[in-house]
Amino acid sequence: MNRSIQIKALAGEPRMAIMRILADPQRHFAHQWSADPAQFGVCMTLIAEALGVAQPTASRHLELLRQAGFITVRKQQKWSYCKRNETAIQDFLAWLQQELSRDSGNTRKT
Repeated sequence: MNRSIQIKALAGEPRMAIMRILADPQRHFAHQWSADPAQFGVCMTLIAEALGVAQPTASRHLELLRQAGFITVRKQQKWSYCKRNETAIQDFLAWLQQELSRDSGNTRKT
């Protein structure tokens, strides 16, 4: 996975908001009638409404999160449903922890 794409994906507040609301889809999207939000994912239209942005804007944010591997997108008829990819998220967090803990050997002593 391209880590720079993942870092870029998490660098925007709207994308972080998407990740937060998709963490508990049942709470935020229980009103979704077309499919169970926890099992199937959340309709992109409802995500746009939750963010208070136009659907094309939400789609751009969601596409970057998809490219980063943090969400999966499933198409059903004319709708697209998004769900967090918990495995990819945990992989990224483990990588980030390792990178932040790594001794580069170039640290300056004061």
